[in-house]
Amino acid sequence: MADPTRESAFDLLTAVLERLRPLQEALDSLSELEPRDRAAAHRLAAAVLRRMGTLDAVLEPFLRREPPDPVRNVLRIGAAGLLLLETPAHAAVATAVSLAKRRGLAPFAGLVNAVLRKVAAAGPGVLGDLDTARLDTPAWLWAAWGKSARAIATSHQTEAPLDFSLKPGIPTPQGGVLLPTGTVRFPAGTGVACVPGFETGELWVQDAAAALPARLLAAGPGERVADLCAAPGGKTAQLAAAGAAVTAVERDPARTDRLVANLARWGLRADVINADATEWMPSQPFDAVLLDAPCSSTGTIRRHPDIARVKRPRDVQTVVQVQDHLLRNAAGMLRKGGRLIYAVCSLQPEEGASRIAASIATTGLRHDPFRADELAALPEALTSEGFLRTHPGLWRDRGGMDGFFAARLVNG
Repeated sequence: MADPTRESAFDLLTAVLERLRPLQEALDSLSELEPRDRAAAHRLAAAVLRRMGTLDAVLEPFLRREPPDPVRNVLRIGAAGLLLLETPAHAAVATAVSLAKRRGLAPFAGLVNAVLRKVAAAGPGVLGDLDTARLDTPAWLWAAWGKSARAIATSHQTEAPLDFSLKPGIPTPQGGVLLPTGTVRFPAGTGVACVPGFETGELWVQDAAAALPARLLAAGPGERVADLCAAPGGKTAQLAAAGAAVTAVERDPARTDRLVANLARWGLRADVINADATEWMPSQPFDAVLLDAPCSSTGTIRRHPDIARVKRPRDVQTVVQVQDHLLRNAAGMLRKGGRLIYAVCSLQPEEGASRIAASIATTGLRHDPFRADELAALPEALTSEGFLRTHPGLWRDRGGMDGFFAARLVNG
């Protein structure tokens, strides 16, 4: 019989690892699945992607030769069930063998059965001597993260909690914990729709770190503010809720539609413009600009473990060029004395301080360091240069946070 969870998890892994599709995009294509099966398939595929290096290291001693990629994925699914998800041994082995047969891999069914039985016999203790954080992290990422690499990689091994930003005056929903920075946190695995106030637009999903750039912009009532690359709208909502007159610019039509729909559900107003922020220019300058630029997104790996598998160093160089174009154009949108917050959900140094140095050299903007009082709730995120730098290893006792870089620039 078909097992929809493992069949779909296999399809998701194939899409990510062979076709380099984002996991969420691949998941969206499984719309015919029952919600419960869809969620279970996502959990299983994400577990494999999150711990793939460890799973391969466990399997390696039991393989005499390298199996074809589809067989490797079947073995990963079985091993993840055995070692990470507490699937009973007989069920994990039997369903993997069945999956191999159903996917045209019957000649390898005996191999799958034999290898997974050995993994089951070894048990979770087989993980004890492995440097799992290092194994689960591509070498180029580990090298780029420097002294924070182990803390970041260790945090990536577990599922992230669910964070929300609240509209002003909304009390902390039942079951949530109010963090020092003002974000409300729910445990990992919480269903979004189950959170009180989500359906009625009183709050929106936004990681604690992702909420910081808009807070640091400190938009006041009536200030004219631009939010560039604005979809899906969390930062636009923060600015609008603060009373600013917000212009939200988004290039992608589908994401623009989503932004409009989200603002309507939240009961917040902004002028939404479907345009490319590297070229668009307002009729009159803004008091402030928030640029949450497209990036490698390596700061969100714990939420999107596929990023570590599909991104390559060349992708960082590509987005760096886009970031520079956006910064140059954003500088031209500011009035004299206006401020710009540049932010990226990336852990890569090329997308952080280096972009600020390049912007200062080409735009005439000056760096205005963040002050200690502005980050009093998260002092460890303030760098010696006055930048914001978060990573998943911060607040580990509270569940961590995404990796973000932010800087403030001033026109004149």
